Amino acid sequence: MRDLAESVESVEQLATVWRAMVLDRDPQADVRDLPGIAVRWADCRFAFWNCVTLTDAGADAGLLKQRLNEAAEIMRAKTHPGFLWVFEDLLDAPAHAALGDAAERAGLRYAFPGTGMAGDLLPIPEPAHPELTFVRVTDDELLRSYADINSRAYGFPLEDGRDGLAGSSLWKSRVFAYLGLRDGVPVTCAASVEADGRLFVALVATDPGWERRGYGEAVTRKALYEGARATGLTRATLHATAAGAPVYPRIGFRPTSPMRFYSLGD
Repeated sequence: MRDLAESVESVEQLATVWRAMVLDRDPQADVRDLPGIAVRWADCRFAFWNCVTLTDAGADAGLLKQRLNEAAEIMRAKTHPGFLWVFEDLLDAPAHAALGDAAERAGLRYAFPGTGMAGDLLPIPEPAHPELTFVRVTDDELLRSYADINSRAYGFPLEDGRDGLAGSSLWKSRVFAYLGLRDGVPVTCAASVEADGRLFVALVATDPGWERRGYGEAVTRKALYEGARATGLTRATLHATAAGAPVYPRIGFRPTSPMRFYSLGD
């Protein structure tokens, strides 16, 4: 069990950032803070913008069962699929042991793992990669490229990613979103955004044809470097997939809470 305060920080960072992202996508989106549940649901085709997360700290098995059932009911009322995010270190030991069975009984299917991470790591040196040039996302064409890289990396149809990001003013202004270009072609991307006195790293992805070349690490460093230079912030947080998790300790992040993502069962 890690420091509970850092697990709380991780879920609070999700709730803060996703509020902005979801309302940017749809000002009428479902953004509610219920007892023990934060709803951040744009009900769009981009599944990452359709999010429910459990927020009770130290939940026991009985409370976990209740929250899972409540979360599943919220998800069933939506048009588009999304994910329930569970930060495992917010659960007490018996609840953690019961999580898999309790989720299944609530009609939820385990989708994939993740890891909350944080670090007091800024400023970092200005990054460089011999095969990449970096460009900030400031127009719709660049933003579409950013969405397409994410779609290819996470296995979404291109239209799903574009439905989440296309036309966003937030991503072209307040988010420090960067593309890494190889020979002028966008192949990797990462973003940072200010959230409650921290920089939050979001939607890091590399085109599957260009993985394992250090591109993701380089563009993440660029997004952090520029975010820190603009804001003066020194602490950063993120939520990593299993594929991305090995990259971030090289930058200075450390795990704060294992996570599980659930979708509705068939």
